Amino acid sequence: MSQVKPESIWQHDKVLPYILTSLKDKINDIATVEKIIIFGSRGRLPVERWNELEGKDWDILIQARCKVKNAGILVNKNYHLDLLVLDAAQTHQFCQNRTVKEIFPVNELECLITKNTENE
Repeated sequence: MSQVKPESIWQHDKVLPYILTSLKDKINDIATVEKIIIFGSRGRLPVERWNELEGKDWDILIQARCKVKNAGILVNKNYHLDLLVLDAAQTHQFCQNRTVKEIFPVNELECLITKNTENE
């Protein structure tokens, strides 16, 4: 998920707040959000290399108390996002053979984002 502008597509400082606030709030109205996970190319690459992914959309898996069908309708039209909302069992099965990054409630990116901010 990212701004439609191709040069902004990889900017986690713009994308992650949207995932963690407005999108999470929308889904919480339907079913309690338990986890937010990034998969796909960003799940496999370290955050320092996300600039190589310009032009790619974001692959987001949200684990909620129950699966939400047609979750794509919750996404702001100004963002490119592949969104899945699954329950715990489906999330476990989906992630078994994938490299993913959990960003809520455990933020695997926090130390990297803090490190990058300190280096600026």
